[in-house]
Amino acid sequence: MNFTNKTHKTCLSTAITLGLLASSPIASAAGFQLAEYSATGLGRAYAGEAAMADNASAQWRNPAMLTYLSGTQISVGAIYVDPNVDVSGQINGALDTHSKDFANNAVIPNFYISHQLNEQIFLGVALGTNYGMETELDKDFAASHFGNEAMVKSMEANLNLAYQLNESVSIGGGLRYVMGEGHFGATSPKQSEPNLPQGTTLKYMEGDDTAWGWQIGSAWQINDDHRIGFAYKSEVELKLEGYAEGLGFGLPQGTRDNGYMNLALPATAELASFHQLNEQLAVHASINWTDWSSFEKLEAHLENYGTHMVKVENWEDNYRFAIGATYQLNQKVALRSGIAYDMSAVNDKNRTITIPETDRTWLSVGASYEVSKQLSFDGGFTYILAKDADIKESRGYESDDTAQAIGGAFSGTTSGSVWLVGVQANYTF
Repeated sequence: MNFTNKTHKTCLSTAITLGLLASSPIASAAGFQLAEYSATGLGRAYAGEAAMADNASAQWRNPAMLTYLSGTQISVGAIYVDPNVDVSGQINGALDTHSKDFANNAVIPNFYISHQLNEQIFLGVALGTNYGMETELDKDFAASHFGNEAMVKSMEANLNLAYQLNESVSIGGGLRYVMGEGHFGATSPKQSEPNLPQGTTLKYMEGDDTAWGWQIGSAWQINDDHRIGFAYKSEVELKLEGYAEGLGFGLPQGTRDNGYMNLALPATAELASFHQLNEQLAVHASINWTDWSSFEKLEAHLENYGTHMVKVENWEDNYRFAIGATYQLNQKVALRSGIAYDMSAVNDKNRTITIPETDRTWLSVGASYEVSKQLSFDGGFTYILAKDADIKESRGYESDDTAQAIGGAFSGTTSGSVWLVGVQANYTF
């Protein structure tokens, strides 16, 4: 891969990787979005996050929540993601084909520090990721001409500042430095026309970039028992610079051309609430919005071979609804549970094999154990059930029709589920 400012990117990547020792993640929220920023929130299906302030990780979803964290706090953890995604169908209504468990497992780590500068000003640093997804279909999958692999991955460093306006209202904001990379590939299947050797590269492009974004948040403490939080993260525009190869780009087999793909990591917003019903029981809820309509297409802009469509996407905005509860069992143990419904970011027409996006239902449980006033541990477990959905390619776009002419039309279904297990340690100085 070709890199611009390679030395600068390598140094930054090394610094962030010290806190993010992870393999490429697979999306478990809508699109290629990752919700898994902490094991604490995992145990309640990330319900009410913009209004929660359990530990230093709270700044990731709403920087204003830093004002609820006294002293200096550190949180570090990781979440293991085990997706099980299958696709099966037919080519031209006759040739059966399938690919099982083609989404990769991953470990998603995180690291947070918060510091109370004085009674009104609070600082925070966060290392994590908002986006990640990787699929790789079986080599014998007969619809590989529409796509046989796709990956998007980002790593992010936040610097956050929060201010306590008065006893009821606090605000916060932060700068986000995002490192992103991605690739997409398509190969000829066994039944290709003209008679290409199976596995011949039709389209492949990869690239990477770094970019800046921002986030803001606010919190309103209505009274001692009720709180509302709101947070917004900006869109981040990436220009993934790298190389392309493949007959579909007009390149002779075995040659490459430098170029780039534009990719927008969408803006997000969250409205959340927290309600302490009695000394032991609290409930929390949230509504999340993601501007997935910004993800319209992947297009290769090449130095010598012009501009070519990689894949038409035409996604649409999605919403996520979550409700959860926390029960303080005793002085040391807190129990959590939550349920969420994550709407698909595509309609039935625009669902693709490489990103088989569909509605998801989250079922979560978790717990915290306080070892001392300074040290506590969190654990969370979630099962995500993905709704079965139809896939049809070609979808009627010119680039799809070109692929269909090579290997035939695909009609089938996708199904899947995801297991998540997270652990986290928190320390207050």
